[in-house]
Amino acid sequence: MRSLLVLGALSLTLSACTVNVRPNLGLSGSSSNLITSVRPDRGEGGNYVIGEALRLSVTTRTAGYVTLLALNPNGTANALVRDAYVQAGTTTFPRAQDGVTYNVAAPRGLQRVRVLFTRVRPTTDLVLGGVYDGNRWNRASEEYLNNYAPADRDVQETYLYVR
Repeated sequence: MRSLLVLGALSLTLSACTVNVRPNLGLSGSSSNLITSVRPDRGEGGNYVIGEALRLSVTTRTAGYVTLLALNPNGTANALVRDAYVQAGTTTFPRAQDGVTYNVAAPRGLQRVRVLFTRVRPTTDLVLGGVYDGNRWNRASEEYLNNYAPADRDVQETYLYVR
């Protein structure tokens, strides 16, 4: 009888839990550990309402160049910033010198943000177009980063929800 009460209480407790699933972060090129953190201002998995401003903090171990890419819930992608020079430490985007704000827009759902980092100034441009599934999204990042030595590149990703 006692074990039934414990099991009942446990099942009620677990049924109230919310499970969040992170997008695939097993990205090729992320083994160099140059990016130590990528976080939206409301934390990874935070909720944003359409029109709200978003800020992203990127922490790197060394100076280099950052490209921020957004994969929208409908599969389209866009660059938020390209080849922005950052010092080692934490940089919050958008920066004052960027002269922009990042306002969350439709469609609603899971929004992924990917950070591409190179220690050397990029010599190639990343062109985005069309709709991306997980494989095409990863391939676009890999093709861009493969132009740089493994020790000079990194990629990390975070996510948020547009409500």
